[in-house]
Amino acid sequence: MENLWDPTKANGLDELDKLVYMTNLIGADSSLVVWGGGNTSIKTIEKDFMGNEAPAMWIKGSGSDMKSMVRSQFPRLNHENIMPLFERDDMSDEDMVDYLERCLMDAHSPRPSIETLLHAFLPFMSVAHSHADAVVSLTNNDDSVSVLSDVYGDRIAVVDYYRPGFKLSKLVGLAVKNSPHLDGVVLMNHGLFTWGNDTKEAYDKHISLVTKAEEYIAKGRPSVFGLISPRAIEGENRKTLASTLGPYIRGLVSEQQGTVLRYDSSAAVVEFMSSEKGQILSSIGPATPDHLIHTKRRPLWIDPVDIGNIDAIKAAINEAMSQYVKEYTAWYQEHTLQEHPMLDPYPRVILMPGVGMWTTGKDAHAARIVADIYHHTINVIAGAQAVGEYSSLTAQDVYDAEYWPLELYKLTIAPPEKELARKVALVTGAASGIGKTIAERLASEGAHVVVTDLDGSAANAVAADIVATNGFGRAIGVELDVSDPDSVAKAFESTRLEYGGLDLLVSNAGIAPVGAIDKLDLSDWQRSLDINTTGHFLVAAKAVQIMKEQDLGGSIVFIGTKNVPAPGAEFGAYSVSKAAEVQLARVLALETGASGIRVNIVNPDAIFEGSQLWSQSLREERAAAHGVSVDDLETFYHERTLLKRQVRSSDVAETVLFLASERASRTTGAMIPVDGGVKEAFPR
Repeated sequence: MENLWDPTKANGLDELDKLVYMTNLIGADSSLVVWGGGNTSIKTIEKDFMGNEAPAMWIKGSGSDMKSMVRSQFPRLNHENIMPLFERDDMSDEDMVDYLERCLMDAHSPRPSIETLLHAFLPFMSVAHSHADAVVSLTNNDDSVSVLSDVYGDRIAVVDYYRPGFKLSKLVGLAVKNSPHLDGVVLMNHGLFTWGNDTKEAYDKHISLVTKAEEYIAKGRPSVFGLISPRAIEGENRKTLASTLGPYIRGLVSEQQGTVLRYDSSAAVVEFMSSEKGQILSSIGPATPDHLIHTKRRPLWIDPVDIGNIDAIKAAINEAMSQYVKEYTAWYQEHTLQEHPMLDPYPRVILMPGVGMWTTGKDAHAARIVADIYHHTINVIAGAQAVGEYSSLTAQDVYDAEYWPLELYKLTIAPPEKELARKVALVTGAASGIGKTIAERLASEGAHVVVTDLDGSAANAVAADIVATNGFGRAIGVELDVSDPDSVAKAFESTRLEYGGLDLLVSNAGIAPVGAIDKLDLSDWQRSLDINTTGHFLVAAKAVQIMKEQDLGGSIVFIGTKNVPAPGAEFGAYSVSKAAEVQLARVLALETGASGIRVNIVNPDAIFEGSQLWSQSLREERAAAHGVSVDDLETFYHERTLLKRQVRSSDVAETVLFLASERASRTTGAMIPVDGGVKEAFPR
């Protein structure tokens, strides 16, 4: 492992900034920490709120991600007030947390790491902790005692597995007190602690001890998973099969709470699943409690009986999923004291040899974390197999970690989920105007949004802005010509692969050719029908197929127009094709209601902001038709309404949000005008 400490970056920094620097270095190495895991600290002399100097400890805040941490994420505690706890014999987790809150020197600090006492009990200026894959590989095998001795001799202490808390902290503190010559402590099924008189020494020792573990593993047996069978389906066929199965899997794992899927067919995953020992090794258990929190105790393994028979594969998935839930429930009943209700029994990791891995989460970020951590698990298993046989926590330890009250407490204090949390939406014509505003509004309420448009670059730009505002994975951009069946199929395949399915379609894309019927070119008439009618048919048909596969219901919102109930002269191609779109929506409402799919229509009018529909030529034509100047056209449209108010794309987006949400769960087949009040267009 390369030591990345750069003196030119570290020199001149104060002690807290050096701690941030070390933390970021460790966090940036994916082989050292899982997301949110690991912790670091320093001990200094600081002034308390009264201005008096006092021994202080800065430590990583609970749940922070080491690779991106900043100064404000390190709470400061009075170290002198903590140390009397070392003389205690026992202390509950709840009492420990309460006590540490009273030791904070800044009232508004984040919550300190659950391993604060462990850092405090080590008599060194700086401490570093990671869950290095190589070190965990040494602890998680059937010959760990001799292996650790071979690697480290008497330079490290080995402490048996205990859940983080007072007991583990005191055991580590005593081990170091009794052997002051140590370079570090290895915690079984957990990770590595090192220390130093400054942050650089703590970091250097950490890298050195991890490197020794890596070098030892590299000398082990090369074939760690057994024989590799050629089970992988190559190229596009694998991707097509994964996209086909994604919605079915998503529906099964979302029976209790909605999930987003992430598909992964990387070489490491495919090799692991294609090996003769892969299934047995995957069932042994998690590498550490930090892995378990995200991946559950084991993945779901599905052997596809006939890769060419989709119905047979789905039957195998359903049977395997049902068995997984039964086994999880039985495991819970065997180990619970009925203090906590059973959590969601569905898997977070689904492995299908030859096809790939799906991971699940409440959002794309959570699903990615699960995927990243299972890659860590595969690395740990490989390392353990190189020097012995992989082993894991006991069944009771796994239960105690998954149902740890301090972890369950985090669920109770999590902020309420947004209105469209755990949902996936696809919006057509979303690179500008109404579609863009709708996509942004849905994302702001928690939805994952597939931004589609004929202009793929513009769709990608909108998606990038949504991600920048709302977080990782909240949107993707996809080029889509709604009139082209192949383009539609590719867009929905991208959606299934990216998120596993679809909950909401906003069918918005459209064009507005102008001309009297007797003067209109046939090509313009046909193009209007292709986009404004057939385009809605193509995307709606694909959306309904996915929603039925998931069996979770869904919502489809068609963006119609005022011209449906009140057509305009020389707007015939547009008015006729949009009227057909609305009739399509009504038929879909009739056909899909029994599947829990709602279909509704929004009819906007005269929305100019950011619109590509209102081209300069269209503005000129409509201005001439109404006898006003082009500059006065927008005012004309606003003034002809009953409310005399400008109608904005955000007004349409709010109506779409209502129809997409549970607030409209009893509404289908509705047509809602958002036009400022055009009396000729009143729905009849």
